[in-house]
Amino acid sequence: MRHRFILLLLLLLVAAEAAVTGKAIFYSLTYSLLGIAGLSFFWAWYNISWVQVVRQAQVAHAQVGKAAEERFELRNCGPLPKLWLEVRDHSDLPDHHASVVISSLGPGRERGWTVRTICRRRGRYRLGPVSLVSSDPFGLFPRQRRLELTANLVVYPLTVDLPTFEPPAGELIGGGTLHRRTHYVTTDVSGVRDYYPGDTFSRIHWPSTARTGRLIVKEFELDPTADVWLFLDMEQAVQVERVAPQPAADALPIGIRRPTLDPSTEEYAVAAAASLARYFLERNRAVALVAHSQHYEMVQPDRGQRQLTKILETLAVIRAQGNVRIAQLLAVEGASFGRNTMAVVITPSVNTAWVRVLRGLGRRGVRGIGVVIDPKSFGAERDAEGTLQALAEAGIPAYRVREGDSLAAALTTVAVPGR
Repeated sequence: MRHRFILLLLLLLVAAEAAVTGKAIFYSLTYSLLGIAGLSFFWAWYNISWVQVVRQAQVAHAQVGKAAEERFELRNCGPLPKLWLEVRDHSDLPDHHASVVISSLGPGRERGWTVRTICRRRGRYRLGPVSLVSSDPFGLFPRQRRLELTANLVVYPLTVDLPTFEPPAGELIGGGTLHRRTHYVTTDVSGVRDYYPGDTFSRIHWPSTARTGRLIVKEFELDPTADVWLFLDMEQAVQVERVAPQPAADALPIGIRRPTLDPSTEEYAVAAAASLARYFLERNRAVALVAHSQHYEMVQPDRGQRQLTKILETLAVIRAQGNVRIAQLLAVEGASFGRNTMAVVITPSVNTAWVRVLRGLGRRGVRGIGVVIDPKSFGAERDAEGTLQALAEAGIPAYRVREGDSLAAALTTVAVPGR
């Protein structure tokens, strides 16, 4: 804008001098300045016109600690070269640097580039839009054109591989036999039936097929049924976050990455819930998730990869903004539990009221497990010793997770009070 004002002022002075004196040199200067202004305007306008931009996100979801990748292609559809064209990205994904500056692009030519970003925070993000920015060599007429090229990216929370978890999956309590048909292949065969379109060949019972002369498939049932309910504490009042200074991304040495988990009890609790859901679902258990954050969240118990996707999508966007205590949530939901249920409570709360509720459920045959996110390691004054002691006295297995701990190690080692 300042350069444009100077050019306009200079043009007025030269034009006035030409009109007053009538000298040819001032007329030549006036025409030259008008030509420069016109050429500069055309240059800036043409650079952002007749340009085609294609944006392709490789995946619709990613995971904390893993890469999200997208591909850009820019084509010059005009008859002249493009000189100095910036593609400016407006994504809200942290550390996603997709903006580039192209110094020269010939007519009919195209330029492509791939952006690969390590996801550091779970959540739902928007990729795009983008803006085409250019100007003339004198900076007189900066121009910008916005393109609504957008895509959504869901970043799932971090999950870790757990070699084991108390109790081992084969020893989950089941109570009495509950005969319930299922489309999953289990170790319990309840009978046979005729083949229906869509049945997999792994279900075919070949002896019956050979005997009857038509395709016969096996039917399976869930026996015993040991549903796993994950109770995630999203009460805002019990959360703790340690503010740790992070170096700028360009200041980090090559090969050094930021931690994949922010130092907060919320992020560690969510990662623990995601890891436990994955652990039990991979062992063909029915898993449910209950939490009270911005609003009440429940994922009903089910099995399979689709259930894991549901849970991860819920955990990706959940935030610790609730005002319901975990003891209250556990008491309300646990009232309908039968003997075929395991309740895993994941919380940073040092209030032992939820331990008493879990102990009461244990008298009805519900198996309880506590995963305690130790708030002291995140900067709080109180630690989890009292909670761990109460769990030990109630005979409830407990795990302690501290800030900086390996989740895989913390969730496979039963906590002992005082250690």
